[in-house]
Amino acid sequence: MSFDEAVRPRQRTRYKGEDTSPTTPRELNGWYSYAIAAEVFAVVGVGLFLPVVLEQLSRENGVFFSDRSKPCVTPPGSADSGRLRVRAGDGREEQCIVKFLGAEITTASFAMYTSSAAVLVQAVTLVCFSSFADHGPYRKKMLLAFAYAGSIVSALFIFITPGVYFLAPFLVIIGVTCLGCSFTLLNAFLPLLVSNHIDNASRSEDRSSSDHELEALNPESTSTRRSDPEKLTRDLERSAKISSKGVGLGYAAAVFVQVFSIIVLFLFSKTSISTNNPSLPIRVILFLVGIWWASFTIPTLLWLRPRPGPPLPTQSKTPFSRRGNTFLFYTLFSLRSFWHTLKKALRLRQVIIFLIAWFLLSDAIATISGTAVLFARTELQMGTIAVALLSITSIGCGMFGAFIWPRAAAAYSLTPKTVLILCVAAMEVIPLYGLLGYIPFVKALGFGGLQKPWEIYPLGVVHGLVMGGISSYARSVYAPLIPEGSEAAFFALYAVTDKGSSAFGPALVGWIVDRAGTIRPAFAFLAVLVLLPGPLLWRLDVEKGREDAGRMAAREREFVVGDGGEDEGNED
Repeated sequence: MSFDEAVRPRQRTRYKGEDTSPTTPRELNGWYSYAIAAEVFAVVGVGLFLPVVLEQLSRENGVFFSDRSKPCVTPPGSADSGRLRVRAGDGREEQCIVKFLGAEITTASFAMYTSSAAVLVQAVTLVCFSSFADHGPYRKKMLLAFAYAGSIVSALFIFITPGVYFLAPFLVIIGVTCLGCSFTLLNAFLPLLVSNHIDNASRSEDRSSSDHELEALNPESTSTRRSDPEKLTRDLERSAKISSKGVGLGYAAAVFVQVFSIIVLFLFSKTSISTNNPSLPIRVILFLVGIWWASFTIPTLLWLRPRPGPPLPTQSKTPFSRRGNTFLFYTLFSLRSFWHTLKKALRLRQVIIFLIAWFLLSDAIATISGTAVLFARTELQMGTIAVALLSITSIGCGMFGAFIWPRAAAAYSLTPKTVLILCVAAMEVIPLYGLLGYIPFVKALGFGGLQKPWEIYPLGVVHGLVMGGISSYARSVYAPLIPEGSEAAFFALYAVTDKGSSAFGPALVGWIVDRAGTIRPAFAFLAVLVLLPGPLLWRLDVEKGREDAGRMAAREREFVVGDGGEDEGNED
């Protein structure tokens, strides 16, 4: 019998079929592989080319607000064929508007409103279906379903021409929903991988443990393993390490694809195709991103263990026993489960503090990212290749940040919460720098305050380093606050808080742009938004949150046993 088999009884099974086998390097590679697969669409697609293609397709159908006879893009065959017009011809700054669903909006707002709608639909989807992931083998099955649906949607952009630009927002909504739901399910695996991980130090301790046989005979003695301070510390460090590596590998893949995208754009720029059809090169890139997403999901399909949860309740015990009501039954079950998770979270003070902070922080992140791309595209008049280089700058620094933050934290004994607070402070630099453009003497200089295109690249460095830290440590701070057995449901709440919040910031920026005619005033809103989560993160007590989660999980176990339930894990 191998050592892993010998220590396996120490992990108490709470229900029949629970998989408490040790986490293997191959399983971790399957988890990392999906980060490589989906992060490319998140960064290259959602973070850069989807806003650009939405703005481009709408602009190719747009007209100037002051003169509806003048198109925003010069027609094919003229000397400036395909180029963006950013002025009306008399030197005045002018808005480019497009009619969509009966309303006239600016082309920049078109992209921002689509982003808001996408994250709102994503949040509703998570609420309706996420609870399946904590029951049966559905966590992995749903992950793969969302992954391949999203990859197909990304590839379908190859068929979205300017003539059918109104279909683009719907594909964006589906793609963003699939991405967010799949990442939620991936995150739900993280506490399971960490709790079942056995490193060399643990093996040595377990081999020398004099009470190993007693614990194997009495699984109840291991029910307190989550409240063990030393194990909690190791789990938190391991969670941060796994999360950081996943983010770093994902960013590395995004950098590679982004460099390849620039090559594609450059090759297209040497032909007449991009002149007559400016959106085609971007749509080709989105097609290739879809292929990448599908291809690198294959190792996840093969190597990541399902790690099933408790069985779903049967319809025979409910009023929904007729055929045809299965979908309604499980949808209502998921809604009830989400409401139950929300009520549980409300009893966990530290979870609520974190989720409110994360709501504000994620909204600021999503809004800054989208606003920066559109600001570069419309206000600074940067071309697609220049914007792609900006994205590479940010992603490359994000990859560097994902690996350097853990080392800095170890060197200076920084807690994950401290890292998040430092990242919030650094993020504030971006909107404050944009507001410098309103200071008269800075404006007179002709540079500073994002008056020149080159100024946005140093901000891209700051943004990348900050995102590397936030992406690595937000999940690590949240994971210990979750009661055992509710990982997917609580990470769904995390994702709903994340993505649901992102429906507000972009919509408000779109509203500001529609009324101001320029994006710069939105920096004041962003400066306030970035500051708000700081005090909440400062108040967060992770240690107390772990203890509260452990007590809640213990009470639930006692309730199940006391209610006459059987500890099915002991049947083995």
